[in-house]
Amino acid sequence: MSRFPAWLRVAAALFAVGWGANQFAAMLLVYREHDGASSEAVTALFGAYALGLIPALLIVAPISDRIGRRRVMRPVLVLSFIGTVILLVGGGHLGVLLVGRLVAGIASGAAFAPGSAWVKELSADGPPGTGARRAALALSAGFGSGPLVAGVFAQWLPGPTVLPYVPHLVLMVGVLALAWHAPEPFVPRSKDEGRRRSQVWQAMRSRRFLLGVTLTAPWVFGAAATSFATIPTFVDIGVAPVAVTGALTGLTLWTGVAVQPLGKRLHDPRLIISAGLGAAAAGLLTGLVLASSGAAWLVVPAAMLLGTAYGLILVGGLTTIERLAQPDDLGTLNAVFYSLTYVGFAAPLLSTLVLNTISPEQLMLGGVAMIVLTAPLVLLSQPRAGVTVPGRAPR
Repeated sequence: MSRFPAWLRVAAALFAVGWGANQFAAMLLVYREHDGASSEAVTALFGAYALGLIPALLIVAPISDRIGRRRVMRPVLVLSFIGTVILLVGGGHLGVLLVGRLVAGIASGAAFAPGSAWVKELSADGPPGTGARRAALALSAGFGSGPLVAGVFAQWLPGPTVLPYVPHLVLMVGVLALAWHAPEPFVPRSKDEGRRRSQVWQAMRSRRFLLGVTLTAPWVFGAAATSFATIPTFVDIGVAPVAVTGALTGLTLWTGVAVQPLGKRLHDPRLIISAGLGAAAAGLLTGLVLASSGAAWLVVPAAMLLGTAYGLILVGGLTTIERLAQPDDLGTLNAVFYSLTYVGFAAPLLSTLVLNTISPEQLMLGGVAMIVLTAPLVLLSQPRAGVTVPGRAPR
């Protein structure tokens, strides 16, 4: 395995866990059509994943800051495999599927922040932001590939509630072999828990975090989930709807992969995030036109615009965290950031409920209004010249 760069071996683990986390997105229509589950039940299952993920993020990431990344990631990869097995055997039993989604969420939460920190530590020889971009690319590629492959399997192969999960199981076997002995560089870690907690709290109280991260992070998955779980419901997709849903998910998230290198050119995380918010507004306005006109083809540009928003806001947020964090609290701050991004997974369920009382056009306009109020605050998130986060050197 030494022929593979160390960071790539860890990135492969993030890719595989991301695949398992999001493959369920392509299955929403399957459970509605084959098992008669309601839209509310299926979107609740989709969002329930975050109920397992957020606590795991906040609990496991600080542990990885103390005991190291590899000791955390090994059992997590096994847990991701188990979560997919539960979904595979769940069939139309919503209770079993709920357990599978929670397990997938726990595995994802326990992997994303430590794994992103590990990739960053293995990318220390690159320019600033290299580790954040590599981690974001690996996760986004996994998020996009899982539903794309699952959608094809569910649409055209027998056993639509079983076979779509098999590719992830095969992938995990290979990744376990690849990443199990990935090296972990030495990173000095403080044993002073009080000081470490103080560092994290100081970073979270900074203007850069409060205005640049807290207000915008939910748009990462809020934009993406709106693209493939909400906007397509505004029109009737008559041809291969399951495969189309998977393809839209893949298009959204792979667009996010494609635009992330743009962050390297923009340099300033404020500009990266602001560009992402602009793309989100454009995507929602495209959804508004789709809803009012019934032009189904508009799901494609809407997915690409919202995917652009996803990718830019994700890499902008991770770059901000990388610049704020000390080496021994990077995993913890990554966990807080990812927790905020996954608040956006509630968007499809909230949209389903809200659409009982307002029109799709009003829903899209409401989202644009939120962006218009948020965007100026991002530009104010940079501290004044000469002002630094306590305990940190200017970066």
